Amino acid sequence: MERVVICGLSNRALKMFVEPLIARFHHDNEIVALLDIDPKRHEVCLQTYPTLANATFYRPDQFEQMVKETNATMAVVASRDDTHVDYILRGLALGLNIISEKPMVTTSEDARRVLEAEKASKGKVTVAFNYRYNPYHIKIKELIQSGRIGRITSIDLNWYIDTYHGSSYFKRWNRNRAFSGGLSVHKSTHHFDLVNWWISQRPQEVFAFGDLHYYGANSELNPRLENGRHCGTCSDRQNCSYYRRWFGRNQSTQIKDDHLMAGQDLGAYTGYRPDACVFDEEIDIEDTYVANIRYDGGALLSYSINFSLPYEGYRLAINGTNGRIETQEYHAPSRTPFPVPEQTIDLFPLFGAKETIHVVQKEGGHGGGDPVIQEDLFLGEDPTRPFDVLAGAEAGALSVAVGEAVWKSAKQGAPIRIETLLANKEEV
Repeated sequence: MERVVICGLSNRALKMFVEPLIARFHHDNEIVALLDIDPKRHEVCLQTYPTLANATFYRPDQFEQMVKETNATMAVVASRDDTHVDYILRGLALGLNIISEKPMVTTSEDARRVLEAEKASKGKVTVAFNYRYNPYHIKIKELIQSGRIGRITSIDLNWYIDTYHGSSYFKRWNRNRAFSGGLSVHKSTHHFDLVNWWISQRPQEVFAFGDLHYYGANSELNPRLENGRHCGTCSDRQNCSYYRRWFGRNQSTQIKDDHLMAGQDLGAYTGYRPDACVFDEEIDIEDTYVANIRYDGGALLSYSINFSLPYEGYRLAINGTNGRIETQEYHAPSRTPFPVPEQTIDLFPLFGAKETIHVVQKEGGHGGGDPVIQEDLFLGEDPTRPFDVLAGAEAGALSVAVGEAVWKSAKQGAPIRIETLLANKEEV
């Protein structure tokens, strides 16, 4: 029986970890404590899950006390991104196993600290990269693993975030690099981890460009220069394209097929408003990136992401010495302004006819990936799989380092080596 403490009572923590622990995995796991900086989040948690009344509530400065008093064996870390490293390091120092929401941390320096702390601890770190568990992504891994397209030579991955989802990052704490590491870390670590895992190669060097085009004070879409506005009280909102599209007249604020809480109660938590103006001057992150990444096995990745597009999804092509894999996903059908075709995977042998593969879809968040990763997290990894899916601290560190390298390369106009970012600066 694992004795679990939840660090950070975010919406993601409640839906991804607390709810399944109570409903599906309570025979092997018990939530013994809840930790958050905001007592009001604890109240909301208990209102939603009254069976947690016996789980003691603690503040961040009481972490060690919490572990001692509850005899905890596992910590789930789902707080704001920049706070992950603190709970992970403190948990490892006490020998706990850690489950961290992605990104594991927000800087490569903190990633290095986690790797070193894990080596010195009896505990281990697992990163909840649920997108690996999407059935299409599992099938792509199987195709590559089986050698169907040979040795991987190059990958093209173009990711599209729509105006609903993309603007949400610029209304919340994610818009501050100090809290999120920027979107090349907060969001793109999902994608970098997928590629690293698919091709089983280690990223070596990154060259990238990035900029802020759609959001911030200088946006062409900004109806008027003014800082400190909020959507709920803004006099300019009917002149704001982002507000009119999703929250104006005749528009629903309740999106049914996404984990986002765009219509949440603005007063649910202390001092937290997820409706800050997307045109504020304080925004210090980018909304557009392109990057080239070189791997130790010779593969080259061409990656791009844009956070303000008419629809959401991605286009992927993986080239190998024996063929090519292609697929395109359209995410969030309720937000897509055209009929969404079925996603398939096309396999093109180098010398032969195309094969179209249909994948059985599953229920649950992230394309059906959430329920499957929850089983691995709380019951142990499925031993029948021919390859590992659950991600550890090294995978978490590499994805963060690539994300940081994208930002630094864009800022410096020079290539960035991953091993340099993850090196102990005192030993270099």
